[in-house]
Amino acid sequence: MTSESSKNDIQTPAIVCIGMAGSGKTTFMQRLNSYLYSKNMPPYVMNLDPAVLNVPFDTNIDIRDSVNYKEVMKQYNLGPNGAIITSLNLFATKVDQVLGIVEKRASSVPYMLVDTPGQIECFVWSASGAILLDSLASTMPTIIAYIVDTPRTTSPATFMSNMLYSCSILYKTKLPMIIVFNKTDVTNADFATEWMTDFESFQSELKKMDDDENTTEGGSGYMTSLMNSMSLVLEEFYRHLDVVSASAYTGEGIDEFFKAVKRKTEEYNTDYKAELEKVRLQREREKEERRQKDINQLMQDMGIAESAKTRREEQSQTVSDVEDDDDDQDEFEGRFDGPEETAGILDADYE
Repeated sequence: MTSESSKNDIQTPAIVCIGMAGSGKTTFMQRLNSYLYSKNMPPYVMNLDPAVLNVPFDTNIDIRDSVNYKEVMKQYNLGPNGAIITSLNLFATKVDQVLGIVEKRASSVPYMLVDTPGQIECFVWSASGAILLDSLASTMPTIIAYIVDTPRTTSPATFMSNMLYSCSILYKTKLPMIIVFNKTDVTNADFATEWMTDFESFQSELKKMDDDENTTEGGSGYMTSLMNSMSLVLEEFYRHLDVVSASAYTGEGIDEFFKAVKRKTEEYNTDYKAELEKVRLQREREKEERRQKDINQLMQDMGIAESAKTRREEQSQTVSDVEDDDDDQDEFEGRFDGPEETAGILDADYE
């Protein structure tokens, strides 16, 4: 069993790839895997998507080896998303075994790559996803790579939606995050990085969109006003992010991505680790308190049972004594039961 100190000494970064369906997340994972192999730095790979048919890279730990997704759908009468959540729940029951394997290998691999389900909400917002992420983060530096489909983010509305979602994931997981604008071979991501760093640039794009809507559709400008307010809120959020433009197809930007991973690993050790350690210790204290409470309750129940047993034994002994006294009284009275002359003799004696 690995000691707590050795857990905290593991410095192999775990890169958890999260992204909307169709964002190129699994292809990006494949690119990271092939890049590390080309550098003679083979990673440790975990697949947490139970519904995927084919994984285009070798995996060391695969949820599909433990859970049969189709059987889960069939036996529990679930739809696709419900089956994914249930499969993750079943896998989460083995998280201690999984972490035991990871801890043994972590010191001998440079990176750990984790692929997640395409249905992002099934992983991020489920209890099992939180358990898996928290357990991983308490073992080694864990970084979220949020993959964005760049060609579908050119509109200010879709861009803002993606940023709000990534913001919610950051504050839900409380882990370092890298925003990866993928598919830059199709659409350059300069517009996105400009919108994140230059507030006025995004404002002018919003104004342009509002003018177009008012001209073509008679828009009220409500959405523009809302996004304008949201952009002000997210300005602070952008400061905590590293942004990388990459292409899973061509390999562009992968070097920059791993440089960002290095920065986020340092950030994890300086800013996140202490807080995660505090949360871990708090959970252990609560677990110990629950365990102690259960033990006390068990001892109390045993004490009640023991006292009840003692009372039953005492009652049994008391009844036996009463029965013995009755027998003695009957025996004593029986000595004077006899012929009438005997009674007469006694009466005469007393006279």
